[in-house]
Amino acid sequence: MEAPHNSPAAETAPNPAGTDPASAPKPAGADHAAPDSAAAPASTASAEHGGSAGGVPEAVTVALTVTSPEEMQELGRRLARVLAPGDLVMLTGELGAGKTTLTRGLGEGLGVRGAVTSPTFVIARVHPSLSGGPALVHVDAYRLGGGLDEMEDLDLDVSLPESVVVVEWGDGKVEELSDDRLRVLIDRATGDTDDERREVTLVGIGARWAGLREALG
Repeated sequence: MEAPHNSPAAETAPNPAGTDPASAPKPAGADHAAPDSAAAPASTASAEHGGSAGGVPEAVTVALTVTSPEEMQELGRRLARVLAPGDLVMLTGELGAGKTTLTRGLGEGLGVRGAVTSPTFVIARVHPSLSGGPALVHVDAYRLGGGLDEMEDLDLDVSLPESVVVVEWGDGKVEELSDDRLRVLIDRATGDTDDERREVTLVGIGARWAGLREALG
């Protein structure tokens, strides 16, 4: 369950005492893809291509079924293989749907510093790379009005175009950060239930995501 929302701030994930970020070991699974034999979320994938005047796909949709938090985290690790500096990932789902769990997998796959937790109390948290790759900027936009100016007002010690930016509750608020963006919608069973099944829909908007289905396959 994600924590209630409180006062805004921004921070950088701490460097463990005596640890050199450039030489620190990566988290498990950070520097290689999961083996083909590893269990992957059960899925039914489809692609929907919207045409533009130049014939470039405007959107690609991939639908997945995830049955446990472990599979949600593994999906994050798989998705990290696709991400590059400047990418914007927007996560949508009710409290407890698994947004932070997915982001934790992204952090492992990107090989960043610090444990990925809900950024609720600080609004944004920067996780620098341990291997020279892009930093992970993890944002909770629940109370943000939206837009690049407000993101920059958080005084993040990082260049957004050189980072992977993951925004929870970002719909309708941060789209102007990038014309090309990845929306991740997580639907859970409603009501008083312990069902951990999640229906995850990834919508890649813009030419950057034209090969999303193939990359995740």
